[in-house]
Amino acid sequence: MSTSLGSNTYNRQNWEDADFPILCQTCLGENPYIRMTKEKYGKECKICARPFTVFRWCPGVRMRFKKTEVCQTCSKLKNVCQTCLLDLEYGLPIQVRDAGLSLKDEMPKSDVNKEYYTQNMEREISNSDGTRPVGALGKATSTSDMLLKLARTTPYYKRNRPHICSFWVKGECKRGEECPYRHEKPTDPDDPLADQNIKDRYYGINDPVADKLLKRASTMPRLDPPDDKTITTLYVGGLGDTITESDLRNHFYQFGEIRTITVVQRQQCAFIQFATRQAAEVAAEKSFNKLIVNGRRLNVKWGRSQAARGKEKDKEGTTESGIKLEPVPGLPGALPPPPAAEEEASANYFNLPPSGPPAVVNIALPPPPGIAPPPPPGTCVSPSRGVSNLVLEAVVLLAWLCCSTDACPESIFLIPDHTL
Repeated sequence: MSTSLGSNTYNRQNWEDADFPILCQTCLGENPYIRMTKEKYGKECKICARPFTVFRWCPGVRMRFKKTEVCQTCSKLKNVCQTCLLDLEYGLPIQVRDAGLSLKDEMPKSDVNKEYYTQNMEREISNSDGTRPVGALGKATSTSDMLLKLARTTPYYKRNRPHICSFWVKGECKRGEECPYRHEKPTDPDDPLADQNIKDRYYGINDPVADKLLKRASTMPRLDPPDDKTITTLYVGGLGDTITESDLRNHFYQFGEIRTITVVQRQQCAFIQFATRQAAEVAAEKSFNKLIVNGRRLNVKWGRSQAARGKEKDKEGTTESGIKLEPVPGLPGALPPPPAAEEEASANYFNLPPSGPPAVVNIALPPPPGIAPPPPPGTCVSPSRGVSNLVLEAVVLLAWLCCSTDACPESIFLIPDHTL
C-alpha cells in the first residue's frame, strides 16, 4: 500500500537525526580518543520502531564493537543509555530504579498508542531545558536509600568484553589468538542472567538482573546504634587522597552541629564528632552504605568510647562479644624468669652438686718391654745405678713412644757406646 507524499513527509519529520549519542561512561569506554561511525536513519528503534541515527564504535582494546539500540526520544523518556538501557544516574536497571522511587510505568505497548504517546513526549522534551527527565520520572523528587546503596559509582568496563566463541566451545575454532571472541567456557545455561530481553529491560518487567539486585538489597546489613548513649562520633573510612575535611563538613553539617572533625591521612579515615546523639544517629542512618563523596564510596561506622578501648586492652583471651576463649592444649607454658646475677656467675649449667677443688688425674703409660718400671714418686734413686743408666732408660722410653705413633725416625736407635 502506497502512501501519499504528504503523509510520507510528515512521517520523515519524526525520524531522529542526532549528532552524538546518549551513552553511559561504561559503554563509552575508558579511551578518551575513540572513533565513531554515524549512519543516518540506519535502523529502527527497538522500542518505538522509528528510524534513528545509529552510532557504532569500539570502547577499547580487545573489546567488542557496540552500537546504539534505541532512539534518543526513548532514551530521554526513561533517562537511560541508548546501548545498555541502564539508568544514567544510578547505573541500575529500570525495574530497580522504579521500585526504589515507587514509580509505575504508564507507557503504552500498542503501536498506535505508543506513537501518540511518543509525539506528546517529544513536544514536552522540546519545551523543557533538557536537564531533567520528563514524564513520571521527572515528577519524582525524592531519592531512595536503596538506590544509593546499590548505585554503581565507577564504570564497569568488563561488560564490554567480546562474546564467547561458539566454535571454540565445540573445539572447531581455527583462528587462534586472532579470534575476536573470547575463548572461555560458557556459564550455566540454566542461569537466569543468560536470558535477557531488551524490551523487558526497557519496560522494567521480568528483568533477571533487576531481580538479582533487589534480592541483594533485601539482605544488606544494617548499622545499629551502640548502647552507650555518650558515643556521638562516627568513623568514616576509605577517604583516599582527594577527600578533605571541608568535603566531609559540607556533607555532614546538614544532620546537626559538628563539634570536631579529625582526619587521619595515614589511615585514610576520619572521626566526626557531633554535639548531640540524635544528630549522630541521623547522620549514621542517612550515610551508612550510601555515602558517596567526590565519586568515591565511603564506609561509615560508629566510633568507640575511650572506656571501651581501655576495657579491651585489659581483656586477654576474650572476644569482642565477651566470650572467654579456652586455652589451647599442648602449648608450652610461660617461660621462667631470667636468673639472678649471682646465679649467672656460678656457671653450673648441669645442676651438679657442689664439691671441693677439682682433682688432677695422672694417667701413667705402661713401660716398654724389657725396661723396669720407674720408681714411685718420693723414692730415692740408688747411686750404684749411675746417671748413665737413667739417661739410657729415658732415651729408650722416648723411642718407644715415638715408634708407637709412627712419627720417629730410625736414627733415634743409634745410641753411642759410651753411654752404656
